Amino acid sequence: MATRVPVSDPLPIAGRSVASSGGARWSDVTIFTVLAAVYFVAGKLGLRLAFVHVSATAVWPPTGIAIAAFLILGLRAWPAILAGAFLVNLTTAGSLATSIGLGIGNTLEGVVGAYLVNRFAGGRNAFERAPDVFKFALVAAMLSTTVSATVGVTTLAVSGYANWADYGSIWLTWWLGDVAGDLVVAPVVLLWSARPRVRWHRSQALEAAALFLALVICGELVFGGLYPSDVKHYPLEFATVPLLLWAAFRFGPRETATAILLLSGLAIWGTLEGYGPFAQRTQNESLLLLQAFVAVVSVSTLTLAAVVAERRRVEARLLHLSVSDPLTGLANYRQLMAALEGEIQRSQRTERPFAVILLDVDGLKRINDRHGHLVGSLALCRVAAVLQLSCRAIDTAARFGGDEFALVLPEADGVAAGLVMRRVSERLAWDTDTPRVTVSLGAAVYPGDGTTVQALLDAADRGLYAMKGKKVGRRG
Repeated sequence: MATRVPVSDPLPIAGRSVASSGGARWSDVTIFTVLAAVYFVAGKLGLRLAFVHVSATAVWPPTGIAIAAFLILGLRAWPAILAGAFLVNLTTAGSLATSIGLGIGNTLEGVVGAYLVNRFAGGRNAFERAPDVFKFALVAAMLSTTVSATVGVTTLAVSGYANWADYGSIWLTWWLGDVAGDLVVAPVVLLWSARPRVRWHRSQALEAAALFLALVICGELVFGGLYPSDVKHYPLEFATVPLLLWAAFRFGPRETATAILLLSGLAIWGTLEGYGPFAQRTQNESLLLLQAFVAVVSVSTLTLAAVVAERRRVEARLLHLSVSDPLTGLANYRQLMAALEGEIQRSQRTERPFAVILLDVDGLKRINDRHGHLVGSLALCRVAAVLQLSCRAIDTAARFGGDEFALVLPEADGVAAGLVMRRVSERLAWDTDTPRVTVSLGAAVYPGDGTTVQALLDAADRGLYAMKGKKVGRRG
């Protein structure tokens, strides 16, 4: 029984409220501190690859971190993003004023991107549906990234830290680095934050390990200089696509995004070493070509992964509908027959009995005539809820048809079936909703009452009508 706190003693409630809100504030402070630190570290790593300008790089993971943070945490994450961006730029080059300007541009980019994704691309679930993947690529990767590139390069040029003559090349590098950050990093953060637990069977884990190994080997062959030839620049980038398709078809968007991130890291390392199809005269040109390839592959494979995931959800929904009753949510007649056949086969192997219970709602026609069919349908749903509460996880509760229900109780005898029948009757008696609902029940046990499905159902039906006859006799 719950204990009521007296109204005249508000102090404990107030104390708990203050502690709770204080804990929430400390939690936010911790989260935002970690977010700012992650942004800072990722930014410093990205700027190590700044070749066209010290503040512009073709590899900029913080863009993906920022938009994912805004989509997950909301706009309240802006201080962390602004602080991280400011510190990255302040410790790199420029003045206090330019660092503030660049930090504002990076933060606004994330805010605009998150707003557009929430408005047009499904928010943090953007990678669950194929159309939303394209919309994310358009509004976040292509459009919102122009904010940071424009604000940043303009700030540098106005303050004298960049030449106006180099504005176009710096802007293109900045923008393409942000595009790749949105399309490579953001999907990984969003998808893993939505489903952080890995629930693979052993065969799936082995397949995932094989995919990981294949990605590493293929990435090293294509981008790492391991191809057995004196020429290390063959255009073999297409060889990586089947492995990403493998991830899309066999796993899902989360694993596909992770595979893209892994392949991107291998490709960047190899390209900077001068290997692979994208190695050009300058390192910045090489990275620009590579990031364009990665962006196109990311959009294509993530879209396919979303299509496959959608199809699986539809198939699962159709399978559920094919074996469940649409009104009560219990198993339907087809699933009931399959459960009975399966239990007969199991009992023949284990030589252990099982029980089946049939239930019939008393006076359902009278309820329909007096209160309407909607109330009658609700009465059936109330009975279904009681059955689910009265069953074990291994039991099968089904709607047999009309006002009849059935329970299949594996490894149960007549005594256990009697306990379940009593439990169902008692819980319906405790139900205070109107109209009151009662049921008549009958049970049969395999193999004593029958060795076939029909024989068991007939035996349970005889017990049900015997109880119903007793009720009619008592009323008479």
